[in-house]
Amino acid sequence: MARQSISFTKPNDEWLKAQVSSEEYSSKSELVNDLIRQARKHQVQTDWIREKLNKSEANGFTDETKEQILKQSKSLLDG
Repeated sequence: MARQSISFTKPNDEWLKAQVSSEEYSSKSELVNDLIRQARKHQVQTDWIREKLNKSEANGFTDETKEQILKQSKSLLDG
């Protein structure tokens, strides 16, 4: 595992210490790695949503009502 040296602002350092003190995490390193994993997962989700939105916008807009779209979606789900 790569070793890094990073600095935290006082409020962030106090928050990290509180998380470790509450025994939620065993160390600051474990907590920081967990936060990074969560951020990476969030980025994957954000990228997926952005891709879907871009694809939808490229396909144009519809004049259908919400009800028509819902009906069509349900019929697709029902097979």
